[in-house]
Amino acid sequence: MTIAQALQQFYKDNNFAKDGGESEDTFELKFKFFTLKLPNSQFRKDVIHIHDIQHILYNCDTTWKGESFIAGWEIATGLWKHLPIGLMSLWAMGFCLLNYPKEVLLGYKAGLNCKGIIDLKISKDDLLNLSINELKEKITKKKSIKINTFQWVIFVLWAAVSQLIFLFPIILLAIVLLIS
Repeated sequence: MTIAQALQQFYKDNNFAKDGGESEDTFELKFKFFTLKLPNSQFRKDVIHIHDIQHILYNCDTTWKGESFIAGWEIATGLWKHLPIGLMSLWAMGFCLLNYPKEVLLGYKAGLNCKGIIDLKISKDDLLNLSINELKEKITKKKSIKINTFQWVIFVLWAAVSQLIFLFPIILLAIVLLIS
């Protein structure tokens, strides 16, 4: 099965548009008690297929539990380097650490042994024409990394950064209220 075929099945199974919402002007973030409708920026449109492919590779659903694994995986593979989408991943990691910390850690551990799909620097068409197994081969690092003390320290630092990014609006509001 090609990535393109798997994506179409993923979109169908999750009631997404045929292009995953890439052509839409907005997207929704669903929470337990409310949904946020946000602008679908060009940088998000350019990489949403990559994010969705990650869900397919790791058989993660689109609940916050599945997003937790993906957020950890994205940070471990270096998606944070690709601003501004990296900030979205850090925000998601911060939110997910409060809800599904185990899944974030599992995703992070899996990501340590992978190259980010975005870092393969292949065209979207070439990516979509790969089989799932071919893509897994391309992203798997040759040398396996076990989580050691150094990796734990790095994970904790990313966890702290992600919490700061997630909580930034609240921190900013608190500062404004304290000043006024």
